[in-house]
Amino acid sequence: MALAHAIMTALIEDDLSGYELARDFETSLGFFWQASHQQIYQELRKLAERGWLNKREVNQRGKPNKIVYGLTQPGREALARWVYSSTRSRPAKDELLVKLYNLDADNAAHIAGEVTARREEMMRRLYLYEKIRRRHYGSPQTLPTRRKGVYLALVAGIRQGEQFLAWCDEALELLGSIDA
Repeated sequence: MALAHAIMTALIEDDLSGYELARDFETSLGFFWQASHQQIYQELRKLAERGWLNKREVNQRGKPNKIVYGLTQPGREALARWVYSSTRSRPAKDELLVKLYNLDADNAAHIAGEVTARREEMMRRLYLYEKIRRRHYGSPQTLPTRRKGVYLALVAGIRQGEQFLAWCDEALELLGSIDA
């Protein structure tokens, strides 16, 4: 998936400024597709040049004017074509997993510390996912169609997180058995 498709997806329902899009990205699609603010702004410019987004200047009182982006009909058509294209799974790139190939008695405690930090990070993320699920998706069967898709992506994130926690627990147990 290109960042362009993630951005256009974020603009399906609402027109947003680059700042609003980047902020919302961090608490929604950003859970599953990472992008920096700079990457988002560059992609917004490219999408507008292609005619897939329109942009308009909005006057603000006491602040600089902002540029708001919206999905055009050609953008909606491009997004629809992408939805029907084949989905590719991308292999993970994770330095911690490469470090595990270098495990020895001298670095086992350090690597265990990294696993513990990752476990804590995942616990925080799962807490947030669950908070979102409870607040917005209490009754998934009654959701509008598009929101059902968002719910399913959220549940996938929850399940992957739960699996990762189980792996962390197993890893910490095994790393704890290594004599330094």
